[in-house]
Amino acid sequence: MRRILVTEPLSPEGLALLQGTCAVDVHLNPSPEALREMIGAYDALIVRSSTPVTAEIIERAERLVVIARAGTGVDNIDLEAATRRGILVVNAPTSNTVAVAEHTLALMLSLARHIPKADALMHAGCWEKKHFMGTELRDKVLGLIGLGRVGTAVASRARGFEMRVIAHDPFVAPEWAQRLNVELVSLERLLREADYVSLHVPSTERTRGMIGARELEQMKRTAYLINCARGDLIVEEALIRALREGLIAGAALDVFPDEPHLNPDLLACPNLVLTPHLGASTQEAQSGAALQVAQQVLDVLSGRPPRYPVNITALSAEEMAFLRPYLNLGTQMGRFYAQYAENNLSHLEIIYAGDVEAHNTQLITAAVLMGILGESGEEAVNLVNARLIAAERGLIIRESRTPEAQGFSGLITLIVRTTSQEHLLSGTVMRGQPHLVRLGDYWLDFVLQGHLLVSEHIEQPGIIGQMGLLLGNAGINISFVQVGRQERGGPGLMVTGLDDPLPPEVMARVMAMPSIRRAAYVRL
Repeated sequence: MRRILVTEPLSPEGLALLQGTCAVDVHLNPSPEALREMIGAYDALIVRSSTPVTAEIIERAERLVVIARAGTGVDNIDLEAATRRGILVVNAPTSNTVAVAEHTLALMLSLARHIPKADALMHAGCWEKKHFMGTELRDKVLGLIGLGRVGTAVASRARGFEMRVIAHDPFVAPEWAQRLNVELVSLERLLREADYVSLHVPSTERTRGMIGARELEQMKRTAYLINCARGDLIVEEALIRALREGLIAGAALDVFPDEPHLNPDLLACPNLVLTPHLGASTQEAQSGAALQVAQQVLDVLSGRPPRYPVNITALSAEEMAFLRPYLNLGTQMGRFYAQYAENNLSHLEIIYAGDVEAHNTQLITAAVLMGILGESGEEAVNLVNARLIAAERGLIIRESRTPEAQGFSGLITLIVRTTSQEHLLSGTVMRGQPHLVRLGDYWLDFVLQGHLLVSEHIEQPGIIGQMGLLLGNAGINISFVQVGRQERGGPGLMVTGLDDPLPPEVMARVMAMPSIRRAAYVRL
């Protein structure tokens, strides 16, 4: 009989499903040392968010076939170590979608009708009806930052309240948003127009701190901010100031940067509703997560494919040795595009040329999608689920192959069509490093790593010197400069490698240079 180890609470329904055919041992919250000692006797491991499944533990797991996370994330599991050992990792990405969406609406209603304050005063024996004049959700504008699974679920429920829904998500096809009756807009417009701003994006380098002083100042003074996604999306000090000074009407938070610790200054803010990360805390969500992972564990142990795999089983050593640098290239090209481009993509064509076209390019396509979509959405995007998430966002993916690689041994070209234009990127692998060799009409060559300032300009004498002087005065060192142009005095492109991060105020000075038409800061 197969043996399954459960290290965190799992609903009775999930345990019962497992116990029907397997021997299940529940050891709650074992220490890392204890887990290392016992893991060798088990074929499956089920965890939630508190059990670190490290490379050391996986190395001791001689019989382990599958690791299951009863929830949406897998950040406590070493995916690379599991994949290297051929151990499948599964999770339950859809289990809490409805729960988080409903909690978001509950917080909106709490803000609109002052429910927490009214309840507290009623329990204190005070009848203060005249102090709690509320507002209706009907005809209000809901601005969703992120239109993934949870954002979509919130949108459908908000329409039941007769709200108008707008959203900012560059990685959702416009046709898909139209089917949802959601208008895609820029972040600036969303902040200006929304009566309720709700966050539904992951925590990445691009999104951490995305709502700061500048963004809060753009919101209406009658607007409310809601966060059921990740605590570090909001600059806490800026929110505290906005609430104290009445820059916004109020906020509701279910997530925090350093849970379970709370900022005392935040607790003292007016017009603030707080809940202790309750988004997924419903009986249905917990039962659903347990049943999803339990069934997948049984499927894997029986030789059937799981419904929500998170990693891939190990390929042959020879195939992986060839693919690994191209997987890295695809991921970095996707990440570069996501931070460089504007507007909503709808079609993606990937052209494989040279040596790479004879190999398993499906994985590389998944890597490209992982890089692009990793900047948006509530769940982690990986090589297994990237295509599924792309399909959920209405993206059309096409692959083609050609032996002609423009003189390179292998070349990957992305042609991305957005709502307003078409972008072209070409990359290759040289000396094991991912290089971008073409961007639009310009042939360049730079490694896709570190801090990159990409600027489009009208070519004129001294443009490189002006950029160097501006960055030097800001104390930012330049590691390289790549410049492309079509003709003297015409449009040009400059990619500047930086040794240091680019602060927003320096980026603003770059944008103010007379010859600069557009600039983007890319962090890889």
